[in-house]
Amino acid sequence: MEAAPWIRVRLPLGTSFDKIKTALRKRQLVTVCEEAHCPNIGECWQDEGTATFMLMGPVCTRGCRFCAVSSGKPGPLDPDEPGKLAEAIAEMELGYAVLTSVDRDDLPDGGAGHFALCINAIRQAHQETLIETLIPDFQGDALQKIIDARPTVIGHNIETVERLQAHVRDRRAGYQKSLHVLKTVKVRNPAIYTKSSLMLGLGETAEEVVQTMIDLRKNHVDIITIGQYLRPSKWHLPIAKFYRPEEFRSFEQEAQRLGFLFSACGPLVRSSYRAGELFIKSKGGVHEENIGHV
Repeated sequence: MEAAPWIRVRLPLGTSFDKIKTALRKRQLVTVCEEAHCPNIGECWQDEGTATFMLMGPVCTRGCRFCAVSSGKPGPLDPDEPGKLAEAIAEMELGYAVLTSVDRDDLPDGGAGHFALCINAIRQAHQETLIETLIPDFQGDALQKIIDARPTVIGHNIETVERLQAHVRDRRAGYQKSLHVLKTVKVRNPAIYTKSSLMLGLGETAEEVVQTMIDLRKNHVDIITIGQYLRPSKWHLPIAKFYRPEEFRSFEQEAQRLGFLFSACGPLVRSSYRAGELFIKSKGGVHEENIGHV
């Protein structure tokens, strides 16, 4: 299927882009911007001067059929990563940092403890930096480690509608499991904002997309992003449909009607797309009594 004419990617260039790339290479840090072939890398690195850091290496223990991140046997954790991350964020002068990670099913806690160490290192070095996390499906004590580290936002992506979960995601992931993670965060600490993301173009119906949005709100999700799935390679799932901009606008209107604090819906929107800007906008419209309620 040929790409839709309304999908346009900005080329990465400029001094801000170069500054971020240099800071990352100097410390051998990994970003999901590069590893997942994000189409917004030029826009975010240049215009916003933000990046989404991918912790615990570039190799994931899971093999979701939509994801460009390498799958296999990861190497050992880098004990210096928390310190290097804090240094890089200082050099980039980031006021809003997004942290995500590969899945590390090879580790007893899935890497949650290492994730928390990174959050704490940033906090100790730069108390003014707001931290958004995009986490795997940590459960039980592992999830509590992230909650106790108190990032401003905890995101976990449900990725697709319930019917397509087994077709799209690794067998160890799941629709109800993802909803449980998001609900647990809000129940254990209502002050933490929760966030999730959907990809469209995998064979879902509009009714299924709306139902997923309803399910996310019922589980106290505050912020949602919805974007177009783009096939990274021939091995990955084919694109069933390119959604038009007006269809994304319709989903955004539905998100507002359902009561999400903020939503971003568009062909190139990704889970961490302009994350700092979206959070500031959502916070500006937040009434504390509405957080976590449909």
